[in-house]
Amino acid sequence: MDIVVDLASWTRAGIGGAMIGIAAALLFSLNGRIAGVSGVLGTLVLDRPAGEAPWRGLFLAGLLLGALLMSLLRPDLAASTLQTGWPGMIAAGLIVGFGTRMGSGCTSGHGVCGMARLSRRSITATMTFMAAGFATVFVMRHVFGAAS
Repeated sequence: MDIVVDLASWTRAGIGGAMIGIAAALLFSLNGRIAGVSGVLGTLVLDRPAGEAPWRGLFLAGLLLGALLMSLLRPDLAASTLQTGWPGMIAAGLIVGFGTRMGSGCTSGHGVCGMARLSRRSITATMTFMAAGFATVFVMRHVFGAAS
């Protein structure tokens, strides 16, 4: 297992986390909305509320454009290259989307916004996400022998 010990990585992670927190706080204080990505997308696509589409579309476009911009400006920061083709990526996305609807939110909604509001449901959901992640890493490494 690799443990990150260099200060630059911790600094970048801290700055990124602060930016996410500030953005979530601004969306909530200025718009009265929770910055849960699955909720923003699900409401935009499935519910189509009047007057809500512009900010939801801009929110999602900002996520995509921000990732694209970083990949162009700093290709050296790419975490890894996935070996899965488009069918696998689409299937994974659909499974995650189904899970977020079933769980009434995603990691950004529960983990960032719900935890900050001390929501019991969000605290439970976040603990479940973390436990499932730990279990998955353990099984992949120790049962299937996958590299980190």
